[in-house]
Amino acid sequence: MIDQNWVVLSAALGLIGGLRYAVATMRGRASPNRVTWVLWAAAPLIAFSAQLDAGVGLPAVLTLAAGVGPLIVLTASFAGRHGSATITPFDLACGAVSVIALLVWIGLGSASWAVVVAVAADAAAATPTVRKAWREPHTENALFYVLVGLGATVTLLTITDPAPASWLFAAYMLALSLTLTAVIAGRSAP
Repeated sequence: MIDQNWVVLSAALGLIGGLRYAVATMRGRASPNRVTWVLWAAAPLIAFSAQLDAGVGLPAVLTLAAGVGPLIVLTASFAGRHGSATITPFDLACGAVSVIALLVWIGLGSASWAVVVAVAADAAAATPTVRKAWREPHTENALFYVLVGLGATVTLLTITDPAPASWLFAAYMLALSLTLTAVIAGRSAP
């Protein structure tokens, strides 16, 4: 394991990725699915609160950055008017699953379960973006997902506590980042 202070680099990578995605959105080179990005902001911020309750410590900084970055991208999508504003029944279904998962966590009141449910909510929220990346890879910014994946990897290398509340969100972020990077790169290839 590496020193926990490296998690600050993880958060910085995620925020840099978020800022780059926001700039690409403002310039019309990326078009974030707003349903996904609203929930991508909410789920990590809730998970961050749960991690604080569970005493996770410094690794929770990555989870905080995972919520702040999407807030920046979402703001850019409205300011630049390049976000995906069309909400399909599929988007609504994924959003509903995500919101239900968040409500379940509130009902449970357990910090450990909150992280698990936040991952489930985030995954449901990610589904419209994975679908959009498959259909329209040119509307996504692969570098964002690469940076988030690198940040998640660094965070995982800092974790010494085997409790799932410590590592689950970072592991999920790595898996999602790898998936989206592969979809975007694979579908963009000639």
